Amino acid sequence: MSEAEAENLPAVVPESQRGGFDRRMLEALVCPFTQTTLRYDAERQELVSKAAGLAYPIRGGIPILLADEARRLK
Repeated sequence: MSEAEAENLPAVVPESQRGGFDRRMLEALVCPFTQTTLRYDAERQELVSKAAGLAYPIRGGIPILLADEARRLK
C-alpha cells in the first residue's frame, strides 16, 4: 500500500470491515433447516438455532450455515 492510499484510510474501521460479524445480518438470516431466527453468540462466534439444536460457526465475519460445519447443541 502506498503512502497516498494509507492516508485515505478511515481512522476507525467499521466492525463489518474488520472481519467481525455484522449483527445487522441477523435481520436477514434464518436457520436453513427450520427457517427460524438465529441468536448470535459473540463469545463462541456462532449463530445458534435453538429450534434445530445447531450452532453455526462464524469465520472471518462470515456465517457458515452448513449442516456439516454446525455444532450440535447439548
